[in-house]
Order: sequence, then structure tokens, then C-alpha cells
Amino acid sequence: MILGFLVKMDILIEIFGQGKDLNALQMSARGIVVFFIALLLIRISGRRSFSLHTPLDNIVTIALGAVLSRAIVGASDFVPVIVACTVIVVMHRSFSWLIAHNRTVEKIAEGNKILLYADGQFDRRNMSKALVCEEEIMQGVRKSALTDKLDQIDKIYMERNGEISAIKKG
Repeated sequence: MILGFLVKMDILIEIFGQGKDLNALQMSARGIVVFFIALLLIRISGRRSFSLHTPLDNIVTIALGAVLSRAIVGASDFVPVIVACTVIVVMHRSFSWLIAHNRTVEKIAEGNKILLYADGQFDRRNMSKALVCEEEIMQGVRKSALTDKLDQIDKIYMERNGEISAIKKG
């Protein structure tokens, strides 16, 4: 029984390697496993982590990418990397739940939309606060309202995720 276990461990070490001295096949095998683990973690984290791109969601994206890469290249032990990623995903899921159920936490974590244009005028103070210029705003108008004519636009906002959206008149 012990001999069988040791043989299986030797096979796993041969396939996945050990430490930092990994060959291309071992890194590829780790990459395949990490791919499926990342898919599972993303499903646990929820759709918002890779669709809304709020600051909270970007943290998860960056952290998972950085930490999971350590498992592929052997820079860190495999199991602690997966545990750390699971903790990150559970934290994201918990904060997402808090944000969805508590307005105060929502405002602290994600902020508010910023009014950039109303009543035919750009709000320079809010533009400075949002760190955008007129051309960036116009890019958002063209993209969201499908026009570049400001006389057709009622209001323009910078949304909480950083996108610029325009509301047409009427």
C-alpha cells in the first residue's frame, strides 16, 4: 500500500514537477490544472468579477492572475496558491454580497456616478474629479449614444465602473 502511494507520488512529480526547475511539459500540465481551477474559482466568484470591472472586481482579476501564475511556474507551492486564491474568491463573493445588501458598503467600495454634462454644459469641476477631458467624454457619447451631437444629449455620466454613458433627450 505504501509502495503504491509512493509510485503514484513519483508519477505526479514526474508529470507536474517540483520546485522551480520545471520543464515545458510540467509547466503545461500545471497550466491545464490551473485553468480548470481558475474556471471553478471564477464560477464561485460570480459573473460580476469579470464583467462589471469595478475596483473590487479588478482586484480579484489581478490577484487571481498574479497568484495563479506562481503555481504554473513553480514559484510557490501548488496547494498554498490554490488555498490563497480560494480565500481571495470567497472574500470577493462576501464583499459582493455586502455591496448588494448594504448601501453604505456599496458607496464606500464602488463610489457614485459622476455627472459630467447637463443643461448643455460640461461640469468642469466633476470632469477634473473624474480625470477626463472633453474628447474622452465625447468618445463615451459616441459609443453609448451613437451620436456626436451634444444637442441630442440630456446628461452624461461617468459610471461607477469608469465607463462614460450618455442619456439622449426625449
